[in-house]
Amino acid sequence: EKAVNLKKDLAEMQEWMTQAEEEYLEKDFEYKSPEELENAVEEMKRAKEDVLQKEVRVKILKDNIKMLATKVPSSGQDLATELNVVLENYQLLCNRIRGKCHTLEEVWSCWIELLQYLDLETAWLNNLEERVQMTGNLPDKLDAVNDALESLESVLRHPADNRTQIRELGQTLIDGGILDDIISDKLEAFNARYEELSHLAVSRQITLEQQLQTMRETDHMLHVLQENLTDLDRQLTSYLTDRIDAFQMPQEAQ
Repeated sequence: EKAVNLKKDLAEMQEWMTQAEEEYLEKDFEYKSPEELENAVEEMKRAKEDVLQKEVRVKILKDNIKMLATKVPSSGQDLATELNVVLENYQLLCNRIRGKCHTLEEVWSCWIELLQYLDLETAWLNNLEERVQMTGNLPDKLDAVNDALESLESVLRHPADNRTQIRELGQTLIDGGILDDIISDKLEAFNARYEELSHLAVSRQITLEQQLQTMRETDHMLHVLQENLTDLDRQLTSYLTDRIDAFQMPQEAQ
């Protein structure tokens, strides 16, 4: 009777594993929204816990069959053969569910990481847009133009590492058919805004550089002119002090 019960337990265990495999491993999943992906991750975590909890039952079956084999070798031997098949299938199921759970967790982590990089780069684009707008109505002063140019250039020196991560993470998920529509839309919007703002910022940078160069040249010319006027004033004052008649002066002084 004990052998019959153990045989029944083995059959039930095998049936449960077959059902678990069909439910968790053979079902086709389509992750078209973050909610679907998150739900799949949570479901696979529960599946992993559920499967691992059966380890106690498997161990009890194994101990009982070993004990029966000691007392009734003939019955125990038959059950031991069935037990080996169940143990092998159980280990395979555990490994496959662990693997799928790990894969889904990695995919979810990849999605979260992509969102984080997009947030960082969006904040940078907002800052860049603000700096560009600040250069639109500057006072006609050399210091103001120079400060605006340096401020804009400091933002433009932003490294490209984050954009590389966004491209690689997005492509990895899209290639796997995961959230591909959502990610494609996000990347398209981000890239379009990045191209537009970066081109505008570079164009404004060139304009400021040219404006700054012109103002420096004008400032230099005014400085030279001021020096010449000062020298002329000094020379004319000297002539007046010495009471020199205008007709006695050099032609340029007259």
